Amino acid sequence: MARLIQRPYRRILRPLVAIMMMVIGCLLFIGAATGQPEPVVLEVGSDGVQRGQVALDSYSYTPKYVVVQAGIPVEISLNSLTTLTPHNFVIKEPAAGLSITQDVGAGKTVTVRFTAFKPGTYWFYCDKKLLFFASHRAKGMEGRLEVR
Repeated sequence: MARLIQRPYRRILRPLVAIMMMVIGCLLFIGAATGQPEPVVLEVGSDGVQRGQVALDSYSYTPKYVVVQAGIPVEISLNSLTTLTPHNFVIKEPAAGLSITQDVGAGKTVTVRFTAFKPGTYWFYCDKKLLFFASHRAKGMEGRLEVR
């Protein structure tokens, strides 16, 4: 009698499980596709300088994706939203002529100035760390600078 009851459930459960797996796969794909940060394009001011702001918080930059034009000076105001933890803004791309390391104390605002001449995509990150713990970059504190 138990075998008679199990067979109809198998016919129902197998397609349901397959449908559930497809739905979960689609949701994961959509989540991954929309997980990309929107680029923030810095506009050139009347003085010929591209200006923007980046907020530094607990292991994150906002925005995470900044776009600038090659050959035009850039000023980015770095605003730390933390109350205790210091951060920094680092770009180490010697081949592109970018070598920036700017400390930003907790609750402080500083400005970095540079001109990027070589088009490409470069990573900026925070390399601060406490003793034996992972660096802030390892915890996700990084972003992209795209030079067009």
